[in-house]
Amino acid sequence: MSGQTVPADFSGHMLDLDEDEDLEVFSKNTSLADGSPVLSPMPNSPGSMVNQYRLEEEEEREEEQAADTKDIFITVDNPESHVTAIETFIMYRVATKTTRSEFDSSEYEVRRRYQDFLWLRGRLEETHPTLIVHPLPEKFVVKGMVERFNDDFIETRRKALHRFLNKISEHPILSCSQHFKVFLTVQELTPHRKQGPGFLSRMGETVRAVANSVRGLRSRPEEFAAMQEYVEDFSNKVSSLDKVTQRIIKEQREYLDELRQYGPTYEQWAESEEELAEPLRGVAGCVERCGKEAEEQIGHLSEALVPALHEYVLCAETLKAVMRRRDNIQAEFEVKNEALASKKVDQEAMKEEVDGLADRVEFANNALKGDWSRWQESMQTDLKSAFVSTAEKNVEYYEKCLAVWDSFLVSQRTDPGKTEQDGEDAS
Repeated sequence: MSGQTVPADFSGHMLDLDEDEDLEVFSKNTSLADGSPVLSPMPNSPGSMVNQYRLEEEEEREEEQAADTKDIFITVDNPESHVTAIETFIMYRVATKTTRSEFDSSEYEVRRRYQDFLWLRGRLEETHPTLIVHPLPEKFVVKGMVERFNDDFIETRRKALHRFLNKISEHPILSCSQHFKVFLTVQELTPHRKQGPGFLSRMGETVRAVANSVRGLRSRPEEFAAMQEYVEDFSNKVSSLDKVTQRIIKEQREYLDELRQYGPTYEQWAESEEELAEPLRGVAGCVERCGKEAEEQIGHLSEALVPALHEYVLCAETLKAVMRRRDNIQAEFEVKNEALASKKVDQEAMKEEVDGLADRVEFANNALKGDWSRWQESMQTDLKSAFVSTAEKNVEYYEKCLAVWDSFLVSQRTDPGKTEQDGEDAS
């Protein structure tokens, strides 16, 4: 059978064989926007201060408008380590405030572990296979790690989980999911987690996904073919940026280590070179101050740019999974429709099944098309914010280093005429 091959989608039907393993790490975790981001100048001149003020005013107005329309506020905080005879894991507090009428109370507070977040995301994908559910940080075991959960790991994980829940809360459909409500409000989630699809059900879904991938599609609608091409291109570009940025940070950390050895060398030299002592100590001071600025800049990149890029690396994988699920739904419809056309089956029963699958295809297509523009807008806003923030920090870093070295040059400049006159006066 000719046609396009549909990769099997296992994302929503994986067997939770390692469901209780909580040692996961968020790795530091296409035309990205229409046009280049506008960089705000540093507020060192009247003009730049006005631009900065206007930017801040616009951001404040946007935040106020969002706050006026938002009806659910979620915070993930207060991580606690739990140790049992067989495992160690972290529980996070999830605090919710809402004005929604479907909630019995306006405030809730529950504690959740990472596996609970995985459960929520799995149920959302299962219920809405062609909606774009924001990704969670990756899960993998770090072998040989002495301290399983250090402070940096826990804080990085907390931020990612906080962002995941708030992305869901901002979604017009996912935020109304009963699974989402249960996650936020029920104290003990274990009974609800056990109500998910059983082993045989998940196996059946996986087998059907594999079968559809082997048969392939007759033809993918043009708009979804364009989406598929965009996703592949976006994935390649953002993955490349993510890898290069992390490599740059690694090199910058090595540069910072060199600076920490570089400055003291000048200090030691100054002790044995009396005539050069003052400029040598000046250079040592400049190196030390620039090193502190470099450390701050590296920290900003690690906390602002890298997580944003890596988050959208994961988003790209989510998009690929959504596209596979859409293709599988269409492929299943095509198979049944061909069977109906062959007249070798019970026509009445098959006609009813085909009509149901046709409705499912239409619903899946409409859901993805509606979510696509919403996701793109969110992505462009997130990445532009990260790029602008990084640009501002880079300008600040270089301006401060420039000021440090300028001050050194000023201190070393002498007026030859004044020096000669001072010599005559002394004689």
